[in-house]
Amino acid sequence: MRGRPSLRRPISTPRANRSYARSTNSTGVPASSRVTVDPLIATSLDHSLPYNTSIRQVRTPRYVAIAEDLHDQIRGRHFAPGEYLPSEAALSQHYQVSRITVRKALERLRDELIVESRQGSGWFVAFRPLEQTLGSFGTIEEQLAEKGVTPRRKVLSSTRVTARGRLEEILGSGEFLEVRRLNLVDEIPFARVTVWLPAAMAEGFSLRSFEEHSFYDLLSRSPLLRRPLVSARQTIAATAISARDAALLNVPTGSPALMCERITFDLAGLPVLFSEFVFPGSRTQFVTDLTSEVGSIAPSGLRLVED
Repeated sequence: MRGRPSLRRPISTPRANRSYARSTNSTGVPASSRVTVDPLIATSLDHSLPYNTSIRQVRTPRYVAIAEDLHDQIRGRHFAPGEYLPSEAALSQHYQVSRITVRKALERLRDELIVESRQGSGWFVAFRPLEQTLGSFGTIEEQLAEKGVTPRRKVLSSTRVTARGRLEEILGSGEFLEVRRLNLVDEIPFARVTVWLPAAMAEGFSLRSFEEHSFYDLLSRSPLLRRPLVSARQTIAATAISARDAALLNVPTGSPALMCERITFDLAGLPVLFSEFVFPGSRTQFVTDLTSEVGSIAPSGLRLVED
């Protein structure tokens, strides 16, 4: 991701000012005889126009005009997906408005999923949700790399835990290594991932190896894995993002998210890995191909969950 750029071209006249210019043309006064007036002052003179004018003057709020102008620049690829916008202070100086007005404009764009913010870093252009296909046995990083983006893992914690609840239900009792990671795409937070595996199988692994390699790769090269990993079962459900994950992924608490549970099995059908993924709803989407099956109206592996 590139650093914060400066504005590369003059910002166009706000639409409210263009509307005012058109209305004065309708009065029939030749352009050569009109007095040039500062646009900001001109809009304040709208109330002095006769009430029987053919065009009713409506002033566009300044923050709306700024939001529209920034949106035009984003659509024109002046700012690329994932690229930082100028700082709030720079935008405030450029538009000659207060930072409160600039922030209202940026928040309007954020509500429309056009930009996002990161605490301490600023505002950047949102990127389109990245597709993940279902039905193939592999890693997220492999799929993302095929789409031309740069994935990266960042280890948040690595601790030994005793199996309880859902973990014990899936992998059984005993000691397990719990590794929490943040997955990034072009340095933008993409998913929070937590992986559990038997502590005995994690001997010799380092934090650096957890960042540089997938667990599939690490285990496939480990003599401690008696049988190869060959399949996985993945469950996807909608959820509201927690405050802890929201801080990591830089999204509002309670915003829509997808939670994925993946259980990875070895050749004997025994579960070896248990993984939990949390994706902000606006940053990914899952895609599957449907095929015709005799006696079935749903794709293989798809089932409805009853309340």
